[in-house]
Amino acid sequence: MSDTSVIPGSLAVRNLFEDLLGREVSVNPGNPLGAADLPTAVIAIYTDTSQQLYAVLGMELSLAANAGAALGLLPAGAAEDSIEEKKLFPNLAENVFELCNVLSSVFSNVEGAPRVKLYQVIYPGMDLPNDARAHLLALGKRLDLTVEVARYGKGALSLSIA
Repeated sequence: MSDTSVIPGSLAVRNLFEDLLGREVSVNPGNPLGAADLPTAVIAIYTDTSQQLYAVLGMELSLAANAGAALGLLPAGAAEDSIEEKKLFPNLAENVFELCNVLSSVFSNVEGAPRVKLYQVIYPGMDLPNDARAHLLALGKRLDLTVEVARYGKGALSLSIA
């Protein structure tokens, strides 16, 4: 693991969401995802070039559905249906995968930072590896936000650097 690991700022996360979704996004400090949130959350695992765990990102289902619908230019009702059924529909999951992939760029905007890439996305109902679970729930280098996508909705985002 690199000594240059830095937690991305909330502004960098907001700007990335806004640029990707093409709409206003607001971020505020939020509560960390808890163990009870993980079965319905979307979890992204990032590794460095030596395939070592670098970061784990978790999004509440509501944020994943809203961001996925916004990215696909789908009506807000598509996200609401997904949230109500407590699962991420395949078309939204595909968009969220792309969002998670693009989010890897927030780790590389620091001089000397290692190249980080998306390793895996875990959707609601899938098994979460124990190491990823432990990192996401641990104290330490982390960023916890509430992210609101204009005209869609909001949800929690937690990011933990390994």
